[in-house]
Amino acid sequence: MKNKFDLDILKKYTVLYVEDNKEISEEIAFFLSLKVKELFIAYNGEEGIDLFKQNKPEIIITDIQMPIMNGIEMINIIRQNNKDIPIVVTTAFNESDYLLQAINLHVDAYLIKPLNLKEFMESIGKIVEPMELRVQLDENNYYLEQFKNAVEEASIFSTSDEYGNIKEVNKNFELISGYTKEELIGKPHSIIRHEDMSAEVYADMWKTIKSGKVWNGLLKNKKKNAKAYYVILEISPIYNKDGSFREYIGIRNDVTELEEYKNILKNELDTTHQSLDENLNYTQQYEDAINATTAIMKTDTKNIITYVNEKFCELSGYDNDEVVGKNCQEIRHEKYRKLDKCEQLKDELSNNKIVHEILTNITKDGEEYTVDNLIYPIVGLSENIVEHIHVMHDLTEIIKLNQEIIDTQKEVVLTMGAIGETRSRETGLHVKRVAEYSYHLAKLIGLSEEEAALLKQASPMHDIGKVGIPDSILNKPGILTYEEFEVMKTHVTIGHEMLKYSHRAILKASSIVALTHHEKWNGTGYPNALKGEEIHIYGRITAIADVFDALGHDRVYKNAWELDDILSFFKKESGSHFDPKLVELFFNHLEDFLEIRKSMRDDVCEITKL
Repeated sequence: MKNKFDLDILKKYTVLYVEDNKEISEEIAFFLSLKVKELFIAYNGEEGIDLFKQNKPEIIITDIQMPIMNGIEMINIIRQNNKDIPIVVTTAFNESDYLLQAINLHVDAYLIKPLNLKEFMESIGKIVEPMELRVQLDENNYYLEQFKNAVEEASIFSTSDEYGNIKEVNKNFELISGYTKEELIGKPHSIIRHEDMSAEVYADMWKTIKSGKVWNGLLKNKKKNAKAYYVILEISPIYNKDGSFREYIGIRNDVTELEEYKNILKNELDTTHQSLDENLNYTQQYEDAINATTAIMKTDTKNIITYVNEKFCELSGYDNDEVVGKNCQEIRHEKYRKLDKCEQLKDELSNNKIVHEILTNITKDGEEYTVDNLIYPIVGLSENIVEHIHVMHDLTEIIKLNQEIIDTQKEVVLTMGAIGETRSRETGLHVKRVAEYSYHLAKLIGLSEEEAALLKQASPMHDIGKVGIPDSILNKPGILTYEEFEVMKTHVTIGHEMLKYSHRAILKASSIVALTHHEKWNGTGYPNALKGEEIHIYGRITAIADVFDALGHDRVYKNAWELDDILSFFKKESGSHFDPKLVELFFNHLEDFLEIRKSMRDDVCEITKL
């Protein structure tokens, strides 16, 4: 079944239609006027040029043989001004000279009259589909930019060069430090360093970020007026596409109020000149202040909850008497129970260590919430640990925001992969099926859930390098010449070069897949003729997923194979083209792969849109 598309999509686009035959023009124009946003009609190439300049249509459909100026001449003039606008040629002359001229002018479709309306609309659909994907990609990039701005607006933000000199700060940085941007730019970050901070902290920070890792911790800084303030800082190195260093980005959250409350409480309780009544009075006031903004939980040395404050009850949905007496692991996410996380934390606390963990808890209603958890071991007069105090700050909204950014990044990767496929006239569902096959095969071979999920996200980019292959080769409906095939083979190195400089895990994995998915087990593949396990497992898995899907679907150069022929091919190529162990797993779980193929058929997914 040929691909269908939603005709309503055409309502977004303006079309220029050029045809000198009034009878044909009226028939096609009537049909198009019902489908498109706006239709402009011309009867020769000269009129077509005028309407193109006046109205800037998004798609052009034109005849060739016309009076005054023919279609080829008109297209040539238009291409001098706009190299990318999609153009469909309709003609009653099936002559190779016209076809070659149209190809040289990068015409997107060449249709012979009399027009079959179904084939005509399918040609328009193949043009509109990549246009829609590009719009979606632009929207995703705009969405990501908004998220970036939102994160910058909500935090204390700065960038610095490789020596620690400040390059940029946001308004929040100016407000908390008391310095203006002009006073800060070009200065080292030591301008806000507090003398109470030890040199060891900054030595550890530099060692960490110089190694390419992220450093985070609590810092005491100094304002312009010499007053102290406290921040939790996360600083990350950022690199250019070529792998060279670009800058450090620091993102801070102000925790001054909490730290000052802690220090006041400690200092007041340490004084000896005040009476017990005064200390109790101070303690109660400070406790009230902390309780208003911070969730507090106490547990005994066996992890049994002995106390929670009102803020904790508000956050968790539990009443005090519903949670006191429970083991703390009962409020944690089930993933921690499997890892025995509470016992691990208890062991660390038993060594009189303060524990800092970001943990996911479960509310009374079963909803997840995430907290930044500082756990303090409390030592009694006998110098034994008597209880643990958990100080919690709600990070749920920030975590959700970060997850939305990650999800959007995955969507962008999938969309980019789909764009690569649509250039070769393949459905975007190909990359989605390859992703599902790759994930399933990765799990079967024993990769972890994290790594299998990463490959699922990366595999859609396996043919992204095809964006650099000429259409005349990419969409040739026949066997490529030796020279053409050599050009086609370069798509793996083009894709690798596009992605290899990224420090993002998804794009790193995508670069590996792009480079290695045409290598063969016996060393006869390309581009590097790798053999056996020299080929990255990502490439070996994606090779099977890609070929299995490609053979089962129509391509510009071939019709879809029958399932029996596909399976015979895999049996024949096991140990030659493909990793024999992976092929064995594929056949042992064939029903699973066939079910994925059935659920993601092109015709099924297109029918659901009607």
